[in-house]
Amino acid sequence: MESEKTMICGKMEIGIYSSNETLGVAAAEDLAEILRSAIAEQGEVSIIVATGNSQLSFMKALRIQQGIAWDRVAVFHMDEYLGMSDQHPASFRRYIREKLTDVVHPRVFYGIEGDAEDVEAELARYTSLIKQHKPVACVLGIGENGHLAFNDPPADFETGETIHVVDLAEAARRQQVGEGHFAAVDEVPRQALTLSVPALLAPSHVLAVVPEARKAPAVKAALEGPVSPACPASILRTLEHVKLYLDLDSASLLHCED
Repeated sequence: MESEKTMICGKMEIGIYSSNETLGVAAAEDLAEILRSAIAEQGEVSIIVATGNSQLSFMKALRIQQGIAWDRVAVFHMDEYLGMSDQHPASFRRYIREKLTDVVHPRVFYGIEGDAEDVEAELARYTSLIKQHKPVACVLGIGENGHLAFNDPPADFETGETIHVVDLAEAARRQQVGEGHFAAVDEVPRQALTLSVPALLAPSHVLAVVPEARKAPAVKAALEGPVSPACPASILRTLEHVKLYLDLDSASLLHCED
């Protein structure tokens, strides 16, 4: 899928697409090619994928991509609310199942068990799985406050942890209400388990899928402000293996040309 415009900001490639739908198709096509190539080379691969309303067009396009040997793919995701059952309507495990894995039937889906009785054991389990499988690609979004997964500002760019428990910023909790997952901020859990920034950026391919006008201020801050934990997504532009997918709405405030 050809972009309306391609540019480089820092070390990162940016594609700007005419709509949320064309953005989703482009990212899905790119991930499909990454998977086909990696499967041909390695036999089995794994990926990390994001959730949320901003990922819906990408998920829709990914479900119909041809030529992906899903039975050779392990799927990870990047966060889950602490204490939440996977049957809760807002559960990210439920989202992944409904939007992807129940349709394409990968070899395995490794969900983060936010409701595990022993949280430290769950962190150790997921850390071990990520290190064992070494995901080839990570598809992530950017939060309205610039967060990556649930690494809210100020994010830790240097941690050695693969997954950790975090306190959710008020802005992140409001975003979940705005997306319709909860009726009120008080209903949104105050903590979550989330992959760390280094873990999210470790795969050899990082696809940042960021449509919608509500993301435009965060995109502008990430690309035109300082690289800083105060805007976690700003670190993306320092990396050559990241591609950012924007639509005209999310790119509407940008002036970054180099």
